[in-house]
Order: sequence, then C-alpha cells, then structure tokens
Amino acid sequence: MKLAFVTSTKRGEIDRLLSLTAARLEAEGARLTGVVKVLEEDPALAHDCDMDLRVLPDGPAIRITQSLGEGSTACRLNPAAIEQAVAAVERYDGPADMFILNKFGPQEAEGHGFRTTIGNALARDIPVLLGVGTTMRDAFQVFAEGMAEELPDDLDAIHAWCVAAMGKTAD
Repeated sequence: MKLAFVTSTKRGEIDRLLSLTAARLEAEGARLTGVVKVLEEDPALAHDCDMDLRVLPDGPAIRITQSLGEGSTACRLNPAAIEQAVAAVERYDGPADMFILNKFGPQEAEGHGFRTTIGNALARDIPVLLGVGTTMRDAFQVFAEGMAEELPDDLDAIHAWCVAAMGKTAD
C-alpha cells in the first residue's frame, strides 16, 4: 500500500503543493485521478469562501463551497457539490497511476466524501497522495491506521515520492 500525506501550517500551501504536483505529473505523462484545487490566477480577486476543485484527469471544475450571504463571516462546504465531485471521480474508469485528493476533511473523517474512493484506489494498488490539514490530522491517522507516510511541504520531495510510488523514473 502506497499512501502519503502532506500537511502544512502555511495557509493555502497544501492546495498549492498538490495542484502544482498534479500539473507537473500530468506534464510528465502520469495518468491521475482524484481532485485538486483550482488555483486562482489572481488571488486578490478571489473570495475566501470560493473553492473550486478540478476533477482529474480532465473533468470539470466543481465549486464545493457556498456563500452564506451578506454579513456572514463563515464559509460553508456544500455537501451536494462534494458528492458531485466524488461521483465524477468514481465515473472515471480509465487507467490511473496515482490518486490525488486535495484534502482529507471533515466529510472523510465522518465516513463520507472521498473516504470510500480512497479505499478503492488503495485496493486497486493505486498510490494515494492526500492533503491533511492540522485539524484533521488525528482523524486521518485513525483512518490510515499508521500506514501513511508523511511528506514534507516541499514540492520536489512530494514529486519524488509520487514518481517512486508510481514506479517511474524522475525527469
């Protein structure tokens, strides 16, 4: 079983690292499945609550957050949109060298979201790379039963793990 996770205390760093890793692997010809965050071209124009996921390998971008309206200071995940993203990933039946998930979050910790999809990828011997925020670390460790490798929040180290896990040679 090849399972690794990335965590960081820097805001937005996990999303950035996994999105860039996916782009680099795709450019090298890797066949990916899963989801990564769509990185904003101009972060100054983005609203803090907006989060779009790109379904790998070539699926749509899906907004997984919803605005709670004017005056709200909170963001809210849209469970229906998350399930839409899960369904889009699960519909892909092509070959995959790696499964990447931008975040093991509250949905997965509670047994929903991408939790089953992660297990299915591992059962098919597809390497899995996940982002895990500091607040979900304990829940993820319970899920992973101590079998996940923690990677540093370093693009080259993450890429090297992916290449090795896929059994390829680095470019």
